[in-house]
Amino acid sequence: MTEERRRAIWAIYVWCRRTDELVDGPNASHITPQALDRWERRLEDLFAGRPYDMLDAALSDTITKFPIDIQPFKDMIDGMRTDLKKARYKNFDELYMYCYYVAGTVGLMSVPVMGIAPESKATAESVYGAALALGLANQLTNILRDVGEDARRGRIYLPQDELAEAGLSDEDIFKGVVTEKWRKFMKRQIKRARMFFEEAEQGVTELRKESRWPVWASMLLYRQILDEIEANDYNNFTKRAYVGKAKKVLALPVAYGKSLLLPYSLRNNQT
Repeated sequence: MTEERRRAIWAIYVWCRRTDELVDGPNASHITPQALDRWERRLEDLFAGRPYDMLDAALSDTITKFPIDIQPFKDMIDGMRTDLKKARYKNFDELYMYCYYVAGTVGLMSVPVMGIAPESKATAESVYGAALALGLANQLTNILRDVGEDARRGRIYLPQDELAEAGLSDEDIFKGVVTEKWRKFMKRQIKRARMFFEEAEQGVTELRKESRWPVWASMLLYRQILDEIEANDYNNFTKRAYVGKAKKVLALPVAYGKSLLLPYSLRNNQT
């Protein structure tokens, strides 16, 4: 990426990381809804050109250079509010909304910085939709990777109705024993996450050429976490699925090759 775009993405990442740390960091037990209200007011000041510190200033500078909207940032804070009061999700519709708030928003924040290729024939709506799908896919992957870790904190980010259909309950999650029922359930969840990754792929090709490689690389690497869960025989209770350094290195030339492809919208026009 260009230096300016790279710095802008860094600024967005840092703000998202600081926001996430409010509810998942070492002081999370002391965070109240009022603290998140103060964080939101600080965000509004930041967008108004009144940053509180140097990290805020980096994002404040970014929004003067790129057409970034405040709403996805506010929505992410709403997602953190959800984490303070909700630890179960009745169905996938509820979980989908949570994933939008805490991760889909990142895609919407990033597209104005990544930029849509000047030659692209895709609509902005379709590119933003693909970015949203990538955020959702990443968050679903996080959830599947961290089932055991979340359970130890009393949280279950899995659709309760689908657990029941599979003959599973919260108690099974807390026990953390891999059974055939669990494997069958996990296969369904992994298939859904991969579906969102596939939905995101076409949109990545529509980004500016210099932005495609890092996005392709991150997407390919994150998808491999799902492969590692399968390689661990679906034991995401006591084993953390991660992608080794060798696989990461091998993914980079593949991602680079994909980044050179014509935007999907142009390929369609040529056929």
